[in-house]
Amino acid sequence: MALDEAPASSSPRRAAPSAGLLLTNEFGLIVLILLFGAGFAALAGGFLSPFNLFTLGRTVAVSIVIGLSMMAVIATGGLNLAVGAIGVCAAMASGYAIEVLGMPWPLGVVAGLAVGAALGWVNGWMVVRTGLHSFIITLATMSIFFGAMIFLTRAESYRALPAAFTTIGRAKIGGVVSPLLLVTLVVMLALVYLYRFTALGREMLAAGARPEAAELSGIRVDRIFILCHVLSGFLAAVAAVMMVARNGAAIPSMAGQLGQDWLLPAFLGPVLGGTLLNGGKVSVLGTALGALLVALLTNGLLLLQLGEFWIQSFLGLLLLLAVLIDKSRRSFLARRNLA
Repeated sequence: MALDEAPASSSPRRAAPSAGLLLTNEFGLIVLILLFGAGFAALAGGFLSPFNLFTLGRTVAVSIVIGLSMMAVIATGGLNLAVGAIGVCAAMASGYAIEVLGMPWPLGVVAGLAVGAALGWVNGWMVVRTGLHSFIITLATMSIFFGAMIFLTRAESYRALPAAFTTIGRAKIGGVVSPLLLVTLVVMLALVYLYRFTALGREMLAAGARPEAAELSGIRVDRIFILCHVLSGFLAAVAAVMMVARNGAAIPSMAGQLGQDWLLPAFLGPVLGGTLLNGGKVSVLGTALGALLVALLTNGLLLLQLGEFWIQSFLGLLLLLAVLIDKSRRSFLARRNLA
């Protein structure tokens, strides 16, 4: 039958969407999550215990927002290597505002979010003004932001935070679910609305897919690139504030040296979830599922008492595989004029 001919019956039409669903990143990730979850439940003692599920939920909640922070910049074909450094700066700003300046904790949180967005604006502005790739700019600002934070705070932690704030990160809903997961859900829904139902979101994707064509159609591409970095910085700050609530303190080392501990999960979530590295396509649900898979694997392998080195090596191989899959997917789409 020719491709442009109508089928004899309506059955193939009903089956087509299901077949397409089976080929999506989201479906593949769901299958992997179920398979690994079942394997860890059988092999790792305590994997399904309420304590471990609660701990896993808190970790996943933060990891998803970290992945979404990177996704916001990858949407334009860029990168944000400073996502961890921005997060730490935002966390320390919140801790300083609450503990030293005596702000009510909601205002302290807003101050931290504002710092994250401002540092994101700095990254975006420098990328646009210099014309350099965001990889170079954010690699430099990662060290600059982190170093400035260490100098200003003298590497001291802020631990005298109100119980009303830290309780959010330690509370349990139904004995298992962390309230931080609800925060993550709100962030995800907001991003879905942004990218699917707003002109700004569509402009972000258009600018990432074909910047020259977007410019010709009247989209201010430079402005869009800056806004994407602002969004990335804001989301990094959200993840950082969630970590402060979870840990009960704002700690300079909460994201590792220079914030590098966030880089691997930041890349794995969106790349596994189907966000194209050359920009123009994002998947909020896919990023969340990718982050869940990474957290699940890390948690299960730790319960199986594998060394941290082997876990990091495995995640690195997973990232390499995801990048190769992304390259194959882009080639597939290009050959069929679907990219």
